[in-house]
Amino acid sequence: MNSIHIFKVEGIRGEEIDFSRYKGKKIIVVNVASECGFTPQYQQLQELYKSFNDKLVVVGFPCNDFGGQEPGTNETIEAFCQSRFGVAFPMAAKVNITKAPTHPLYEWFGQQSLNGVMDTEVKWNFHKYLLDEEGHLIASLPSAVSPLDDKVLQWLGAL
Repeated sequence: MNSIHIFKVEGIRGEEIDFSRYKGKKIIVVNVASECGFTPQYQQLQELYKSFNDKLVVVGFPCNDFGGQEPGTNETIEAFCQSRFGVAFPMAAKVNITKAPTHPLYEWFGQQSLNGVMDTEVKWNFHKYLLDEEGHLIASLPSAVSPLDDKVLQWLGAL
């Protein structure tokens, strides 16, 4: 249970996102929102995804739990992401993180007993989780940490 590779989640278009397909790649999982002060991070996440797609996948999880900043439907969220930021990385269907029922992946992130590494708490939109090529949780980064922060770039081997 200590690898994200056991999870399959619903994609924004109803397709299945199977994390086992990402074995051998680093993963950034980020909860996203269209009406947040951190929304411009979509552009930075897309830059990372485009620049490092041979060894990295980014997966966005729209969520309306933080300030009601993602009120849209899956369809409007996807259209916004593509038209404003050219998002090409996988996007999950809208999820709950702090409200019941909490998405199972975010339960896994939150509990050391499940992820094997640490207890974490998502406090706002654009909280980032970094996972290694084996699907193990490496870091939990708060919203204010840019996707292009030196910590992330070092983790990717870009610095």
